[in-house]
Amino acid sequence: MDQIEKYIMTRLYKHVFCPETTDDEKKDLAIQKRIRALRWVTPQMLCVPVNEDIPEVSDMVVKAITDIIEMDSKRVPRDKLACITKCSKHIFNAIKITKNEPASADDFLPTLIYIVLKGNPPRLQSNIQYITRFCNPSRLMTGEDGYYFTNLPDACLGVKQMYKNLDLLSQLNERQERIMNEAKKLEKDLIDWTDGITREVQDIVEKYPLEIKPPNQPLAAIDSENIENDKLPPPLQPQVYAG
Repeated sequence: MDQIEKYIMTRLYKHVFCPETTDDEKKDLAIQKRIRALRWVTPQMLCVPVNEDIPEVSDMVVKAITDIIEMDSKRVPRDKLACITKCSKHIFNAIKITKNEPASADDFLPTLIYIVLKGNPPRLQSNIQYITRFCNPSRLMTGEDGYYFTNLPDACLGVKQMYKNLDLLSQLNERQERIMNEAKKLEKDLIDWTDGITREVQDIVEKYPLEIKPPNQPLAAIDSENIENDKLPPPLQPQVYAG
């Protein structure tokens, strides 16, 4: 079966890889655009347990990137699948050396995403679809080849989600900048309004100055001591009338 697959797919490769009847090429361009937009992502951001300062680990990372890029040059589905398997094994070894313990599945997927981002393999979506369509199904459903391959589409989905989140952050940043600009404009309008009111009040004060007069003398109480009491008429005296 392997030899038959190799012979047939080698002869038919240019006709069945990324055919015009599919949107594989469009998806390839889209995912390459997303990967280029995420080239600034670091291993620390993805919680990748790989220390590239260790020479042996750095060498494993380079080999993993080389393997996944080399996948596009292969014509037989099995050979493309073998590139993914070699890439994945280099990733596991890099994690094992860094952590000094066997790697887990939780460590593998973010590291695979990092390798994809760093390598930006050509026609990634087309290669995945080609393997899915024409590789021996039993090879994809069993064994380590099948396990490693199923993680690659997951990595592509991870890249897609990261790009979506990046686009969302970009939209939020634009919205924040718009709000800040509107807030600054509102602040300027309030300052201008306050200055205008101040000038109007000042003009009115200058045009109609306020004169403060001293208060009037308080009136003395009638029964209080008054030096002018002698000028008052004498008080009425009660009169008695005979009945």
